Amino acid sequence: MRRLFLLAPLLLLTVGCGAVQSSEGEATDAAREAARRVGERLYGQRPRTAEEVGRSASGMDGVAVLRVAGTSTHDGDGVDVVVRTSGSAYNTWFDPEEVVVWRCFAVRVSPKSEWREDPRDVDCPGGPALTFAPAPEPPRLPYEELRAKLPRVPEGGRVDEAEVRRTLAALDLDPAILAEVKEDGGRIGVLLSVKGNGFDAQDCLLARVGPGATEVWVPPRIHRMPGEGGCTVGNALDPKPSPH
Repeated sequence: MRRLFLLAPLLLLTVGCGAVQSSEGEATDAAREAARRVGERLYGQRPRTAEEVGRSASGMDGVAVLRVAGTSTHDGDGVDVVVRTSGSAYNTWFDPEEVVVWRCFAVRVSPKSEWREDPRDVDCPGGPALTFAPAPEPPRLPYEELRAKLPRVPEGGRVDEAEVRRTLAALDLDPAILAEVKEDGGRIGVLLSVKGNGFDAQDCLLARVGPGATEVWVPPRIHRMPGEGGCTVGNALDPKPSPH
């Protein structure tokens, strides 16, 4: 029994040294997990340029982007982003204070990437973190203006397509806004849209001018998803039913 008591301090010292070493390891694991979360948030099939990927990563809390390699997610091996993240660990028995480490990892963004793909440990590049200009804002679709200026046709009246087109021309639309007009059965359908990326909901505005009613609306988000047909002039003439 006495021999066991004599061994106890030695065992505690050995465990204590291991704990001090493992604190840095645990902190590094935490930094790696933070980099893995960066990859999760960047994961997806939507094509993006290297600048878009870098901008997205740099906007995440606790993440510094130090290097971006590649042209776009869908070219070659995709985009590699080197990020610096931090991790911490604290063993109250053996650490005098919290252990904090900063580590760098390479995160790959590509259609071939796997979900929760492990980031690669890399040396931190020298120099400051990269900065990115804000993403350009998409043009605002003129909902109020269109609703105020489209012609109102009385019951039994005739809709003038040329007048509708003149109204659109007078709005002086941003060149990025696409306009489409179609006549069907005495009604005029109008579509104003901004080109989408093929993955997210598209921005669009619909209007229909007919005898006794002029309407302007934004289709529900589910209808504006790719393949749903919500942002078409046909949907302006014959709206899809509400998803609710």
